Amino acid sequence: MSTNKYLCEGALIGKSENREYVSSLKGLERARQEGKILEGVVKMCDSDTLEMHVDLYGIDGVIPKEESVYGVPVKDIAIITRVGKAVAFKVLQIEKDKQGKPRAILSRKEAQRECMENYLMDLIPGDIIPAKITHFESFGAFLDVGCGISALMSIDSVSVSRISSPKDRFTLRQEIKAVVKSVDYDTGRLFLSTKELFGTWEENAQDFCVGQTVSGIVRSVESYGIFVELAPNLAGLAELKDDVNVGDACAVYIKSIMPEKMKIKLVIIDTYENKAEAGQTSNHLKDIETTHIDYWRYSPLGCEKVIETVF
Repeated sequence: MSTNKYLCEGALIGKSENREYVSSLKGLERARQEGKILEGVVKMCDSDTLEMHVDLYGIDGVIPKEESVYGVPVKDIAIITRVGKAVAFKVLQIEKDKQGKPRAILSRKEAQRECMENYLMDLIPGDIIPAKITHFESFGAFLDVGCGISALMSIDSVSVSRISSPKDRFTLRQEIKAVVKSVDYDTGRLFLSTKELFGTWEENAQDFCVGQTVSGIVRSVESYGIFVELAPNLAGLAELKDDVNVGDACAVYIKSIMPEKMKIKLVIIDTYENKAEAGQTSNHLKDIETTHIDYWRYSPLGCEKVIETVF
């Protein structure tokens, strides 16, 4: 039975156990025999063969192109952009190069295959798992869910409060917890969500009172008003005001709070440069202790509009 932990790439770098295995030929051979998943940093990619060379404390570790990824077509750009970054791998064999120096043949593909079969394919919708933001697209964010395997979180799954880009909520390489929204067991594709982890309308609204002046971020400017985010899962509608743009930070006066309609009416007092980092609003996602949810309701009881997730 495997004793490997299927962590996001980079989690093992600097750890004593990982270093013990990768710092000697004896350790690498033991890792091969035990089927251990290790990590190293890609120091170079060969332009002809697209082999990745991993720094193993003076020993050359080589990941052939065909061993670079599991379950998806190998794209050259995906290999090249790994240079300077951590990769997970298993040791396939130890041999000597043309100069007689030892080198280790590694497989990221085998590490990912084991992660997929022993961990990811056992997940079900509603499971809460650790993940790391790897890159952004206009339609969502991609996250490492183990050994460099990617999962997609669409922009509408990030939060209830509307955003124009996942960059408004997260930062690159940020480590978070996410909910498994769905799993395609045929293709191995995972889809994630975080809006269920930012709290319900009532949980967010309880931090605010009528008559307060609080800070917010302008998320949308419409013909009928301006949506201002007060918390990642809570926005209010402010009256129109000149020279207000999406992304502006602002001070807003709270005119009314209506739980039965999930509405907060605001007045924008002033706007100023938004210097807050996106990831600061979602750092608590790392500390969530719950491991599974079956049902989540955002709307207050008695509200006509129901926003919910059934896993």
